[in-house]
Amino acid sequence: MPPVAPRTILYTGKGGVGKTSVAAATARRCAADGLRTIVLSTDPAHSLSDSLGTSLSGLPTPVGPNLFGQEVQAQEEIERHWEAVSGWLGSLLAEQGVDRISAEELTVPPGMNELFSLLQIKRHHDSNEFDVIVVDCAPTGETLRLLSFPEVCTWWLEKVFPWQGRWLAAARPFARNVLDVPLPPDGVLEDVERLVRNLVAMNEILRDPASTSVRLVMSPDRMVVREAMRTFTYLNLYGYLTDAVVVNRLLPEETRDGYFAEWRRVQVEQMELVRSAFSPVPILTAPYFSREVMGDTMLDALGDAVFGDRSAASVLHAQLSQELSATNGQATLRLALPFAAREEVDLKKVGLEVIVKVAGQKRTIMLPPSMAAYDTSGARLRDGALEVLFERRNDGATTDHTP
Repeated sequence: MPPVAPRTILYTGKGGVGKTSVAAATARRCAADGLRTIVLSTDPAHSLSDSLGTSLSGLPTPVGPNLFGQEVQAQEEIERHWEAVSGWLGSLLAEQGVDRISAEELTVPPGMNELFSLLQIKRHHDSNEFDVIVVDCAPTGETLRLLSFPEVCTWWLEKVFPWQGRWLAAARPFARNVLDVPLPPDGVLEDVERLVRNLVAMNEILRDPASTSVRLVMSPDRMVVREAMRTFTYLNLYGYLTDAVVVNRLLPEETRDGYFAEWRRVQVEQMELVRSAFSPVPILTAPYFSREVMGDTMLDALGDAVFGDRSAASVLHAQLSQELSATNGQATLRLALPFAAREEVDLKKVGLEVIVKVAGQKRTIMLPPSMAAYDTSGARLRDGALEVLFERRNDGATTDHTP
């Protein structure tokens, strides 16, 4: 019988919303349920050690019963996966007069540090040492860029590598004798191909909805919620399952009067937007604690507030709530609306927002910026889903209307 894939939960969100605390609290609850758990930080600005109250390193470190922590060191991952490539590029740049320190910096493309860090997920997945892998990811912008990168790698693997042996053998004499530039040796190409294959395999792990999901952490502030909405759309676009959103630092009912009254009123207003934007994905909440959330006691209090009677390791929502596809100047946004009748549905696009009302309930969907050049052209209910149709404009004008 094949081994059961470990449960993988990725937490991401705008910086400063308590993402690390929620990840650590989740890991502690999973470990308390008897699951072998590791929580790892791939955020370059590590704060997981502070949250757990334990000094962590680039290797899994015991934190408590069934619980390990790790702060992935990007430089160590680069040396492990990119050493041959870095050495060849460094020598090549040095031959062109670039000083050694600058050459070493230029051998690692921007953003690759965090990408190498994510490969630790695959390592733990393959080791079968843990039942649950909780990941404290980089802030949303970085995370989205990294999660989309393996698709590019897949293209390279399919289009380039089947030919690399043949064209390199033919091109090496020309490059050395005519261009005076050495082409990479076989070891460099083996490093690149191994990295690409690992990234593709990691992509398959992260896109397995049976075992992997993303959870968005936000505070009830307008800018933060809007960014989370955009992130939610991108995750659906790339095929990553979001099984919960966590709204952190909600002011309690007692603050409805006095100094915090206006702040709480804004939070209540933003919670309406959260329910509109993310339904039917479960919305988990946590209060603004009177003490900083650090250490076992406060992390467990946060975990209790967020999950209540739920299992922290469970897949809390099993379906992509929206799908966006585009081809040949046309795009389709598909939303699951089981049992909805045509006369109950009201639809409008305003800028990059699609507003759907069904029997008095409203949902707001944020489209990617690339959809700014598209206008709505129609809509239909089919097989329990609403399909919104778009066409790309040719004149550059903006026309929003209700189909």
